[in-house]
Amino acid sequence: MTSTHAFWLAGRQATGETVLDVTSPWDGRLVGKVSVPTADQVEEAVAAAYAVRDEFAATPAHVRAAALDHVSKRLVERTEEIAQLISAENGKPIKWARGEVGRAVSVFRFAAEEARRFNGGEAQRLDTDAGGQGRLALTRRFPKGVVLGIAPFNFPLNLCAHKIAPAIAVGAPIILKPAPATPLSGLILGELLAETDLPAGSWSVLTVPNDQMRALVQDERLPVISFTGSDKVGYAIMDSVPRKHCTLELGGNGAAVVLADFASEQDLDWAATRIATFSNYQGGQSCISVQRVIADATVHDRLLPKIVAAVEAQVTGDPSDAATDVGPLVSEDAAKRVEAWVDEAVQGGAKLLAGGKRDGATYAPTVLTDVPADATLACEEVFGPVLTVTKVDGETEAFAAVNDSKYGLQTGVFTHDVQTAFRAHRALEVGGVIVGDVPSYRADQMPYGGAKQSGVGREGVAFAMDDYTYERVLVLTGLAL
Repeated sequence: MTSTHAFWLAGRQATGETVLDVTSPWDGRLVGKVSVPTADQVEEAVAAAYAVRDEFAATPAHVRAAALDHVSKRLVERTEEIAQLISAENGKPIKWARGEVGRAVSVFRFAAEEARRFNGGEAQRLDTDAGGQGRLALTRRFPKGVVLGIAPFNFPLNLCAHKIAPAIAVGAPIILKPAPATPLSGLILGELLAETDLPAGSWSVLTVPNDQMRALVQDERLPVISFTGSDKVGYAIMDSVPRKHCTLELGGNGAAVVLADFASEQDLDWAATRIATFSNYQGGQSCISVQRVIADATVHDRLLPKIVAAVEAQVTGDPSDAATDVGPLVSEDAAKRVEAWVDEAVQGGAKLLAGGKRDGATYAPTVLTDVPADATLACEEVFGPVLTVTKVDGETEAFAAVNDSKYGLQTGVFTHDVQTAFRAHRALEVGGVIVGDVPSYRADQMPYGGAKQSGVGREGVAFAMDDYTYERVLVLTGLAL
């Protein structure tokens, strides 16, 4: 008998009247049962967060930092247990699940460090003009209010961490909604937060179904929304609450550009290995996975077979096996969608060089060339283990190809030339340019976010802290400056 996991309501465990089953996308087995909060319980959590907002904002920095440090250390102690849970509910290969726990450890540690140095204030003399004689401005940051954090399924622990940790660091109460497909990892964070001395009501983890989110999104007591997910849902949220502050981390169709100077056998082996790995890690279910390779004509013909070989070497199978590189997608429906997009591209004239086969929720690592520009695969985020390769003539054409997309999250540029790197930084319409590597690189302390339809605002602990707060100036008068 599988026990039912309680959710976390204002810092304590609670159960509702209905239950959600969490199943493994690999074999369909029941991983756990999760209690779903009632409308009254959701209201209780919101009311508690709203009521405690001033108290929490005034909590000493050392209290918030100690809580964040505690969560970081406890994640280390429970790494293997949590990694197994991520792999079971998400289908993520265990080696990637362990890496995700390690990243969450860092997120909470970074947040503890930032909490200790946050909001020292910036002093500004105002007597640079005669009207400001004897006046000094002190600018500090204060929470905008309660944060509603909405997390996706693909990084069920770390992207919950990216919502919770910055909020606690600045003293903003948070209500976290984990993805319905993968709620267990978020509930683990509730267990660890419950071991701290944070004020009651300052955090909740509510397993609310997607179709019951409208009331939370619309609630005026939650002025900040941090959402990670699809562009369709994200912009629908923003459009429905135009007076709220929304941070949207949305989709992408990440490009890896391989330029003419990246031409040695060692260079191309490195590029091919990194491209193959990060077009398929997490089953391609990452907003910054490699979806497009844009290769200069001078290296294309040598690079392409290396990519195909490296993709075919990816081990697909049971996510609990340490040798597995590529597990299932989050559901069979997700795999069927990827299958349909690939089939459409092939029917339109694309050449299939590897993969192209589905087995239940698993889709084989796939490489295509000559994909029509109007194919869905070329225009949208595939969110699966699929890679397209395109030949271009020179840097200008390569950068234009990157920008020929409604998305702009991150791009990888394989080059040794520092001038080219700076030109890429100026020319590419994306939130991040990764030189010498794939677009999939993310350090959890760096600013992370996109341009165009890839979102609004930035994550990365310190940057999210800025996003959750606003500047308030204090002017002191009559000082002998």
